[in-house]
Amino acid sequence: MNDPKSSLGKTGIFSLILILTLFLSSCETVQPVADVATAVGVLSGKIDSQEAEKISQTVGIFSNSFEDFTPEQEYYIGRSVAANILRTYKPYENEKLRNYLNLIGKSCSLASTRPETFGGYHFLVVASDEINAFAAPGGLIFISKGLVKCCRSEDELAAVVAHEIAHVQYKHGLQAIRQDRITQVLGMVAEEALKDRKADNQQLAELFDGSIGDITTTLIANGYSQNQEFRADQGALYILAALGYDPGALTRVLQTMKQRLKPNTADFYRTHPSPDSRIREISKVYQAHGSIPVNSARQKRFLDATEGVD
Repeated sequence: MNDPKSSLGKTGIFSLILILTLFLSSCETVQPVADVATAVGVLSGKIDSQEAEKISQTVGIFSNSFEDFTPEQEYYIGRSVAANILRTYKPYENEKLRNYLNLIGKSCSLASTRPETFGGYHFLVVASDEINAFAAPGGLIFISKGLVKCCRSEDELAAVVAHEIAHVQYKHGLQAIRQDRITQVLGMVAEEALKDRKADNQQLAELFDGSIGDITTTLIANGYSQNQEFRADQGALYILAALGYDPGALTRVLQTMKQRLKPNTADFYRTHPSPDSRIREISKVYQAHGSIPVNSARQKRFLDATEGVD
C-alpha cells in the first residue's frame, strides 16, 4: 500500500495547508488557523516540525498582504504609479488650465466620501491627444488634453474629474495591487515550497517590495475592472449632485467621447468599458428630468480656462 505522505508529496502538502489557511481565514484568524493546521499535520505524520515552522513563518509574511495599506503606504504607491505615467505622458504646459483643473478637482474631492488623503489630491493635464484619464492611489489624478477637449462645459469637466476621484475614494488602485501581489506570491509558493533555501521567506518579502513597479505598469496598461468603472460613475453622480453640477453632464461627455474615440487605439478603449455600456449603467441610477440650464458664470470660467487648448 502506498504511503499517503509519499503519494501526495511534501510540496503538495505544504502548498495545500498554506493555500487553505490563507483563503479560508480572515486577516485576524489566519495565523491561528495556520498553527492548528500545521499541528495536525505534524501529529498525523504528514509533515515534520521543521516543515511546520516554515509554513508558520511563510503565513506570517504572506498574511501581511491582506492588511489595509496605511495612508503613507498608499501615498508612496501612488507616487510610484504617477512616476510610471509621467515616463509616458508629459505634463501639458498651461498654468491657467492646471490651476482651473485643480480648483474643480479639489472642490469635487470635498464632496466625495474621502475628502482628504495623506498627500492630498493633485490634478494634472498631460500633453496627449489620447482620450484618457488615470487615477493613482492617494489622489494623484491625470487628465489627457484630448479628454479635456471632449468637454464642452465646466459640468462635463467636473464629471470627468469626479469619476477619477471616485476611483480614489473606493481605493480601486489598492485593490488591484493587492490582487496582483497575492497572485504572484501564490505562484512562488507553489514553485518553491519546501525547497531547502534559507532565503525563501526573504524572497517572499522582496517580492512585495520589488513588484510595485510592475504592478503600477500593469494597472495603467490594463485599467480598472468594468465593475470598478461602473461604480466610479455612480460615485461621480453623487459628487456632481452634491456640488450643484448637472449629473447628466457625465452622460453628455461620454456621448462626445463615443463620437471621437477611435477603436483599436491606445487610449480609452483599452482601459475602459465602452461609452454605451457606461451610459446604460448610469441610466439605472440617474434618470434625467429635462435639461438643466448651463450656469453662465461657470461657462465663462470654463471657456476662459480652456481657451487656446490645441
